[in-house]
Amino acid sequence: MVDTMALLHAFTRTSRVRGKTTGATPPVPVALPADDEVLLDAPDDLLGPALVGAAGGDHTPVAGLLAVTRRTGAWEHRDRYVRRLAAFARSRPEWLDTWRAHDPRDPDGLLVDAQRAVDRAWDSPARVELLREVSPLITAAARADNRDPVPWRLALDHARGARAGHTYFEELWEAAVRRAPHHHGCHVAALRYLASSWHGSHHECFTFADLAAQDAPEDSLTQALPLRAAFGYLTDRCGPEVPRERLEAAADRAVALSARLPGSQPWPAELRNLLTYVLVRLERPRDALEQLRLTGPYATSFPWDRDAGDPLGRFLEVRRSVRAAVASGRPEPGYGSPAPVFDRPRSEQGGRLRFGDH
Repeated sequence: MVDTMALLHAFTRTSRVRGKTTGATPPVPVALPADDEVLLDAPDDLLGPALVGAAGGDHTPVAGLLAVTRRTGAWEHRDRYVRRLAAFARSRPEWLDTWRAHDPRDPDGLLVDAQRAVDRAWDSPARVELLREVSPLITAAARADNRDPVPWRLALDHARGARAGHTYFEELWEAAVRRAPHHHGCHVAALRYLASSWHGSHHECFTFADLAAQDAPEDSLTQALPLRAAFGYLTDRCGPEVPRERLEAAADRAVALSARLPGSQPWPAELRNLLTYVLVRLERPRDALEQLRLTGPYATSFPWDRDAGDPLGRFLEVRRSVRAAVASGRPEPGYGSPAPVFDRPRSEQGGRLRFGDH
């Protein structure tokens, strides 16, 4: 199990660089869905009917879906569903309000309500004060089912937004990993806390991510945590340089994980969209095209909403650019930049590190 004290340890492993694909072999055409077939943030076959029920004011399908994830310990799916349902409840709250009034102690209703409360507070200029007010709701969600790591992921996000100190965060982290040592959501929350607390300390973020990935099972989404660290570095503009070999190794690990996951399904799409983003920034268009093939018609708002008001349009734009680069045999320039990303000057100043939405 990864200990956050390892964040301060020296990086102990050097991964072999995987260079960009080169050579005279002509590219093999890759068939991708047409632009008008691409879907943004499509729900999977289980979440879709639950959202339809909620849209009609019926919370029963949602309650049934989340109860199954809790009984079976499907924590990664549960975490993803809770985020999507809380976002839906912000614009269509009737079903959740009815559910909470009908059964105020239901662990699943409590959790969705807590996520919604944190999301609302996060968007406010008074974020810190409002987040402190929702602490009792998170505590209630955590106590409702002691096995569930998802309330602890939410508590970690809450602690970051409330500017909690390291000691308190360590306590939350230890409680989270006791319940699910390799839970991806909790690890992403911890990585974001490191990034926001130690702005520019990308080496510490990579060390934490690398150690977590080394410790995780082969099919765990936590294998892709170094990819998150690479994304943070590539979209930041402060701190010391991170060797390119480390960025390549993070991408390679995520490529290997992606190959083990089912193709053309909604739930791995965020990993593949993020991996595509990083591969383009690393000037690896053929590898990026393979991720676009695997993700099929499923685009995700993250990471494309980071630098575009129209994430679907941005995804399609990048997809066209990648296909053109592979067809021409030229490496694609760094994402959104006329020159390779590693040529840009670095600065000790800059905006706060962004990992997309919280």
